Amino acid sequence: MRRPRLLYVPFWATYVFLYAPIVVLVVMSFNSGESPYVYEGFGLKWYGALAENAAIREGLVNTLIVAVGSTVLATVLGTLLAVGLARHTRSRALDALGVLPAVLPDLVLGIGLLVFYATIKSTLGLHSVLLAHTVFGMAFVTAVVRTRLTHADTSLEEASRDLGATPFTTFVRITLPQLAPGILAGALLAFTLSIDEFVIAFFTAAPTTPTLPIVIYSMVRFGVTPEINALATLLLLVSFTAVIVTQRMTRLTESLS
Repeated sequence: MRRPRLLYVPFWATYVFLYAPIVVLVVMSFNSGESPYVYEGFGLKWYGALAENAAIREGLVNTLIVAVGSTVLATVLGTLLAVGLARHTRSRALDALGVLPAVLPDLVLGIGLLVFYATIKSTLGLHSVLLAHTVFGMAFVTAVVRTRLTHADTSLEEASRDLGATPFTTFVRITLPQLAPGILAGALLAFTLSIDEFVIAFFTAAPTTPTLPIVIYSMVRFGVTPEINALATLLLLVSFTAVIVTQRMTRLTESLS
């Protein structure tokens, strides 16, 4: 039975609504003119201007330090938490608490972390942002790995223990390979979220150590410039690349397992 063509109208209209602003932003990032709103011809000068902007370079370095560090911590802790919740402690309340930072409003989480740092009299800096990003990144890793655990074959773990393997050996040689796609997906998700995150970083960063989103915010307060269009395009490229790599690696790992 052939479907009416009118059914495709809302489908494509939704995609146009979602991606048309992104396409416009990318096109305007290659504008040779001075205006961020009027396209005057193809040019790459605004990408060159990014490399000469010291504030953007500093923000990028700070962001990468925080993103890489928080991703490593969130992946390790989130994986262990997911395994513990699925294999050793069956509790809906603990399951909800494990993913609570992922569903809390960023504003609430940011203020809460700021109050916590003030209570323990901790200074703010890259370390405070790194730990804050680990908190919500760990929740996303836990959710992704927890979902992967529901499809894992527990009989292999039982056979490993029956053959005399220690719990640690079973975890390293049986459980982790089965969870590899979920762990990779959770890690890349935590990394991309950390790069783009602004609200929590705004509350937990020191004025001398701004991350890239904070630098962008300080620039757009006085109006959007062509540099912002170029920078946003690069961030989009990083995000899309992470998503594609996650899909490819997940399929590759599943085919090899």
